[in-house]
Amino acid sequence: MSDIDISRRRLLGTAGAAGAAGLGLGATGGAAVYAATSDSGGRADAKALTSVGSTSAPFHGEHQAGITTPLQSRGHLVAFDLAAGAGRKEAAALLRRWSEAARTLMAGEPFGDGDTGVALDAGPSSLTVTFGFGRTFFDRTGLAARRPSALDPLPDFSSDHLDPRRSNGDLWVQIGADDSLVAFHALRAIQKEAGDAAKVRWQMNGFNRSPGATAQPMTARNLMGQIDGTGNPKPSDDDFDRRIFVPASGDPEWMAGGSYAVVRRIRMLLDDWEKLARGEQEKVIGRKKSDGAPLTGGSETTELDLDKTGPDGKLVVPSNAHARISAPEQNGGAAMLRRPFSYHDGISADGTPDAGLLFICWQADPLRGFVPVQRKLDRGDALSPFVRHEASGLFAVPGGARDGEYVGQRLLES
Repeated sequence: MSDIDISRRRLLGTAGAAGAAGLGLGATGGAAVYAATSDSGGRADAKALTSVGSTSAPFHGEHQAGITTPLQSRGHLVAFDLAAGAGRKEAAALLRRWSEAARTLMAGEPFGDGDTGVALDAGPSSLTVTFGFGRTFFDRTGLAARRPSALDPLPDFSSDHLDPRRSNGDLWVQIGADDSLVAFHALRAIQKEAGDAAKVRWQMNGFNRSPGATAQPMTARNLMGQIDGTGNPKPSDDDFDRRIFVPASGDPEWMAGGSYAVVRRIRMLLDDWEKLARGEQEKVIGRKKSDGAPLTGGSETTELDLDKTGPDGKLVVPSNAHARISAPEQNGGAAMLRRPFSYHDGISADGTPDAGLLFICWQADPLRGFVPVQRKLDRGDALSPFVRHEASGLFAVPGGARDGEYVGQRLLES
C-alpha cells in the first residue's frame, strides 16, 4: 500500500496475516500481508528493544491499521454501546479521546499522567487499535440517513447459534499486539477513556503464534491443527484495493478508504474433531494437515485441481470439502481478507473445551464477500458438524485519520 512502509525486520520475523481458510477454519484463505513499520517513535531506548518490541504500525494513513497489518500474537475484540442519553456530540468526543489514546500507544509512548505502567519497558510491539461503527450507532447519533446500505443485517444461517448478548454493538474496537501486556495496556486505556459515554457490551480475547516461534515465517495453524490460510487476496493483486477497501468515489463518501468487518465467534468442537483420523480430517478440509498442500498435490500455494479424480473415479477433493466449497471460483469470485485470532475460554458446562476462532474478515462490501461464501458453506460444508457460530457482528470501519483528525471525524462532523 502506498502509505505503509514494509519492514524487512517484520518480514523476517513473522508470518503474515493468515486468515481463516475459506470462511472458517483452514482451507483456502490467508497470504502474508506485511504492512508494519519499524519506526522507533523517537524512543531513547529503541536500540535496546528486540525486533518484536520495536516494530510499530502507523496510526495515520489512508486506511486504519489492523487490517493489512501482519497477524499479531495477541488480540482483544470489544464492542461498546453508547450510554443512555449519549448522542452525536458525545460520540464525537469519545472518538477524539480514543484516537488520541491509540495514536500515543501505537507509538510506544505512555498515555497521559494516569498511565497504569502496565506496558513500561516495552516498545510498541506492533500495537494496532482499529475502530468501527455498528448499525445501531447511526440511530443513536441521529445519523441514520448516512448509514451505509452495506450495514444491512446479515442473513440468518442454519449453522448459527448466536448469543445476542455477545453480538453486534454500537461501536467496535479491535486491539492487536505482539506482546500481551502491551495489548492489555491498550485495552484498559480504551475502556477507561470510554468514561460515561459508552459501556462494554461484550469482549473477546484471542491469540496467535508468536513471531519467531518457527524456524522460518510460515502460515499460522488454528486450534484444529490445520494450516490456516494460503489464498487470501494479496496487496500485490491488481484488484486488492477494490475487493477490500471502499474507493474514494464510493458511497458513502465518509467511508472512503474504509472497509467492512464481519466478526464471528466460531466454536470448534475439538473433542469430536480429534476423534477423526488424520486422513479423514484432510478429506473434510481438502488439504494435507502437514503442510497445507491440496490433496490434489503440490505445495501449500498450489491451486486446487477441483476436477481431479482418483483411481476409483471419485473426486480427490471431496464435493463437500471445505476447501472446495469456499474456493473463490466456486463463489463467483467472492473474496475477503481473513484475519482471525484463536481463543480458549476454558471448559464449558458440558465439559468440552470452549475454544475456537475469532473470525474477522475484511471486504469492501460484505454482500459480495462474506455472505455468498457463508451461504454456500451453510448448504453442505463437511466442516459444519465440527463448528458452531456463536456470535456475530458487522461493522463499518472508516478510513484512517489524516494528521490532526480523529477516526470517524468525516462522519461525525460533516
